[in-house]
Amino acid sequence: PAGEMGLEPLFQAWSYFRRRKFRECADVCSQLLERPPGEQVAGAGPYFTFYFILIQAAWNLKTRALTEMVYVDEIDMDQEGIAEMILDENAIAQVARPGTSLKLPGTSQGGGPSPAVRPVTQSGRPITGFVRPSTQSGRPSTMEQAIRTPRTALTARPITSASGGYVRLGTASMLTNPDGPFINLSRLNLTKYAQKPKLAKALFEYIFHHENDVKNALDLAALATEHAQFKDWWWKVQIGKCYYRLGLYREAEKQFKSALKQQDMVDTILYLAKVYLRLDQPVTALNLFKQGLDRFPGEVTLICGIARIYEEMNNISSAAEYYKDVLKQDNTHVEAIACIGSNHFYSDQPEIALRFYRRLLQMGVYNCQLFNNLGLCCFYAQQYDMTLSSFERALFLAENEEETADVWYNLGHVAVGIGDLNLAYQCFKLTLVNKNDYAEAYNNLAVLEMRKGHIEQARALLQTASSLAPHMYEPHFNVAILSEKVGDLQRSYTAAQKSEEAFPGHVDTQQLIKQLKEHFAML
Repeated sequence: PAGEMGLEPLFQAWSYFRRRKFRECADVCSQLLERPPGEQVAGAGPYFTFYFILIQAAWNLKTRALTEMVYVDEIDMDQEGIAEMILDENAIAQVARPGTSLKLPGTSQGGGPSPAVRPVTQSGRPITGFVRPSTQSGRPSTMEQAIRTPRTALTARPITSASGGYVRLGTASMLTNPDGPFINLSRLNLTKYAQKPKLAKALFEYIFHHENDVKNALDLAALATEHAQFKDWWWKVQIGKCYYRLGLYREAEKQFKSALKQQDMVDTILYLAKVYLRLDQPVTALNLFKQGLDRFPGEVTLICGIARIYEEMNNISSAAEYYKDVLKQDNTHVEAIACIGSNHFYSDQPEIALRFYRRLLQMGVYNCQLFNNLGLCCFYAQQYDMTLSSFERALFLAENEEETADVWYNLGHVAVGIGDLNLAYQCFKLTLVNKNDYAEAYNNLAVLEMRKGHIEQARALLQTASSLAPHMYEPHFNVAILSEKVGDLQRSYTAAQKSEEAFPGHVDTQQLIKQLKEHFAML
């Protein structure tokens, strides 16, 4: 019988799949699978053979459709949670050599704006121009700091371990099958399916992505690669992905290396680089990417991978060069344009940054963050007519309170710049209304309170700011200045030391410490 478009049902399901209408495709396949055998076909030929092929095709197609509904690209999906950061058993060297570790903020290569100009994350790296999963969480040094990490993925809880994140991702798959799981994994004979390569690949992706059952997926992949006499590179990559999810990074590295020997693939290089970055070996990952570029010249994902690593290692100038190389190959690459624009802005070139952000606007990017950045660039480039209209548009496009808080905070800076301190005070207050753990707003409010002569309010605000963001040097320095003014020299010295620890190159902090030491010597 023909479907609603006058097509044979299986062909109709395939048409839905090709047009990415996965829900409709799964429904048509379900109807095919639920029919009694007598209704499946009406035609000549070996009946049962044809029936079996039809059922197999419908089962395979439904499996692929359900997988696509919850599929997330493993290369970009990489969130490092509290368990991975604090309970890390893969530590190789506690004190890494400069420029060889992502975990120590002190190992920077320089070449970019200082923390006095460009804000940093709690791991000591400058804030990037493009938010990625790996740049959201940071690398806290203590459990307390990890729990205080800014919320990611806009959930009400701090990001836990990666496996927990994947489990929550998998729970969404229950919505795709209201009647229960499509395949009962506990009753599945994996050995039988491993001997049928076409079915095995679809089944593996279903188990791995839809059911999030890494152990069964690993068992199936091991049996399938054994059946292929260890000659199929695809299965080796899948085994590597399973090991990576389970935290067995060295085993994953072996599988990805073996797969690369059999078949040179860009995706495999990216997976292997992910393993090295998780093992905190950025130099090895850089070498891998550069070797990959020899074999795949001009491959955008590899050049972008190099730029990201340099950015995480604080080597901003090298990162900018590689992002420019990305734009030579793909001049519509949003991440590269955003990161170069951000770098120009913090290098005191707002006019050039404005060109990059306008380019994003011309490409069709239309969101709160872009108009927020356009407003800042217009203000610092002295194009005041566009500043407030950009911020108004950003407030209108804000999708959550966090974005609204960022816009009000920047408006506070604009108000300080034009000398309207009452407006600045209101803007910073509105920032805290939208996000009550905004450390920078607490710090700036404290400065305004100090100007009004409200010493106690300023001290309380600064203490809040320094406890929320111990990686920022400004609250510590302000506490030191405030304490020195009121004669509390011991507290001033302690705060100044914390400020120096957060930003060793801050001249005012060094001068204050020198003055305090001279004063203590006189006593």
